[in-house]
Amino acid sequence: MKHAVSVLLIFLVTIGAFAQSEKPIIAPQNNTVVVGADGKFESDPDTAVLQFNIAAQESTSEAAYATASKAADRMRQALKANGIDSKSAELTQYSLQPMYDYKSPKRRVVGFRVTTSVSLKLKDFSKVGPLLTALSSIEETENQSVNYTLENIDAAKTKAVEDAFQRAKGSAQTIARASGRVLGELNYASVDTVENFPIPRPMASRAMTMKAEAGAAPTEEFTPQKITVTAHVNAMFLLK
Repeated sequence: MKHAVSVLLIFLVTIGAFAQSEKPIIAPQNNTVVVGADGKFESDPDTAVLQFNIAAQESTSEAAYATASKAADRMRQALKANGIDSKSAELTQYSLQPMYDYKSPKRRVVGFRVTTSVSLKLKDFSKVGPLLTALSSIEETENQSVNYTLENIDAAKTKAVEDAFQRAKGSAQTIARASGRVLGELNYASVDTVENFPIPRPMASRAMTMKAEAGAAPTEEFTPQKITVTAHVNAMFLLK
């Protein structure tokens, strides 16, 4: 029992040390002020990520694979028609699954289903709508979704940190002024940043998208949601 208690205490001390390493605590010092502040920066996304599946079900695995391959060829044609290099499309997953007749006690195999997951990144947002419309005309495509993201995020992080630091410094100056002191140099600082990306949502069903083919693209009138980068700064300033 004593051994178990000792192991538990060691475990708790280890967890405590790890938590402190994740979020360092600034030890107070004489003639200093410690402040913390949050900042943020909103940036337009620079990349659209399209994701969809190519799925085909036939009586044999060979037939299912052949149907999926033909759908993939039509996908490549749709990409080419919209000025997109087909090599930019990435296959993220491939599966071949037998389909069973669960009503039968012996679970007889009645067919095979081939599913391939495709991911595509676009920098030109004007191509998103027409491409989705073209892909929706391929019967074997399903589960289309679009997610806007920010790949060049370093500049946005810098802006968020600057905003957080200025807020922290402003709080420190207020404390110094209220106590009759003068704010001195920065003595210590720690920074944490977080990126908040919009959650991808499935696009309209194939039937709805097909109706839009003759008119505007489904996403033509929408503006991509901004990417918000937040930062938290802990800072210690000297007091004069």
